[in-house]
Amino acid sequence: MKAAVCREFGKPLTIEDIDVNPPQAGELKVDLSACAICHSDIIYMDGGWGGKLPAVYGHEAAGVVAEVGSGVNNVVPGDHVVVTLIRSCGHCRYCSQGKPVICDTSFHLDAESPLNSKQGQPIQQGLRTGAFAETVTVDASQVVVIPKTVPLDSASLLACGVITGLGAVINTADVEPGSDVVVTGTGGVGLNSVQGAVLAGARTIIAIDLADDKLRAAKDFGATHAINGSTQNAVDEVLKLTDGRGVDYVFITVGAKPAIEQAFKLLSRGGEAVIVGMPESGVMTEFDPGAFAGYGQRVLGSKMGSARIDIDIPMLVDLYQQKRLKLDELITARYALDDINEAITSVRNGEALRHIIVF
Repeated sequence: MKAAVCREFGKPLTIEDIDVNPPQAGELKVDLSACAICHSDIIYMDGGWGGKLPAVYGHEAAGVVAEVGSGVNNVVPGDHVVVTLIRSCGHCRYCSQGKPVICDTSFHLDAESPLNSKQGQPIQQGLRTGAFAETVTVDASQVVVIPKTVPLDSASLLACGVITGLGAVINTADVEPGSDVVVTGTGGVGLNSVQGAVLAGARTIIAIDLADDKLRAAKDFGATHAINGSTQNAVDEVLKLTDGRGVDYVFITVGAKPAIEQAFKLLSRGGEAVIVGMPESGVMTEFDPGAFAGYGQRVLGSKMGSARIDIDIPMLVDLYQQKRLKLDELITARYALDDINEAITSVRNGEALRHIIVF
């Protein structure tokens, strides 16, 4: 099997000779067709969240089921599936509360990576998926069957960027119709928060970014206003647009301390700041807790859009087929696996909404 292995932080290499173990009970093997490049993969590759090396990263994928282990009854070989990093048992305290993204069960794949070098050296399965590779072995809970009429490159975006950005709006915050919303950062995740705000019936959707091309994309995806934070005072502009009140919700989709701290200045009384993008480990922020208490405001963390993939992904597929959800428009370029270093460099440079590796 061919895969992109990170042997030093930030330096992925395309390697031909990697073995992937057959699926055990409750697991399945998927031959991938596409995997999008997410900033989370890059942060891990750069050592921002720790981890062991060598590793195969990549977690936003789609493909065709090749083989299933015993006890797997949600898919059969030949099914087209979206492959996510969300591994859930279905019965722990958090799963029983409808919060599978924070399941605390340990799985066989958590203890033993399915990837090895030809010499028998273990290779870490990055982000529980290892999808910068031709094939993955994952837990059955990580996949959702989709119609074979949906293009697999577009479907791969549902595995992370779409459910994370849109889910933060629909699931985590449960934005009310008629609300005023700010989305800070309009890359692949932020644009889906914009789409989520449109679907939720928000009245005002204000996009903030530092790049004019991404702000233009935000308008195409439904933002009512766009603010370039490098040339405009974002706080002043948001207050002008809301008669001095501030907004009901701020979705911070970039893992940057200044963006998080700015969000607190944009909120109305009773407003909610939703942290979607994750900074590197150790980044700390400050805010005035007295003002937060006095104004009845809240801070929410949103992991993977609080997704319930068996419910959310079929719904999103329906919206895509009804032309109410943009997926194809999120794809900036497609790359072969051999060209993954070029693709990752482009993402680092801010040149992409989503680049996709196709197999």
